[in-house]
Amino acid sequence: MKVAVNPVFHAWQYVAKVLDWLAPLAFLLLRVWVAWAFFKSGYLKITSWDTTLYLFENEYAVPLLSPLYAAYLGTFIELVMPVLLVIGLLARPAALLLFMFNIMAVISYPDLDPAAATDHQAWGVVLLLLATAGVGRWSCDQWSSRRIKAFAI
Repeated sequence: MKVAVNPVFHAWQYVAKVLDWLAPLAFLLLRVWVAWAFFKSGYLKITSWDTTLYLFENEYAVPLLSPLYAAYLGTFIELVMPVLLVIGLLARPAALLLFMFNIMAVISYPDLDPAAATDHQAWGVVLLLLATAGVGRWSCDQWSSRRIKAFAI
């Protein structure tokens, strides 16, 4: 007796294989998109340092840190963590740190307009996803873990 072939099942299997193949690219694009937003901000901070210091002294209300230390720390985070995120080196900690930095940025600047708040929400969701689910197969972290496992055998 022949079993009937379900064409929907076979179509779904094909779609699932294509999505599995595209997943690393999707994670890489998410990493680049969110990293670019933070890196641009850090670059702007470092190229106009006097303005950055003025903003940290007069606009941003960063708790527990002096404006000078907050400016240095914020600029460092926005320049270094996006690079780590894009190449996928220590990517989950970098994503988590950027997630917390994003929350602090929203809290410390009360005059944030609704469009910018929406951007921060989208970045937060992507960063939380990357921190919890990982950054995908196309990353230095995945490459190094495969190398370590190969040597451990």
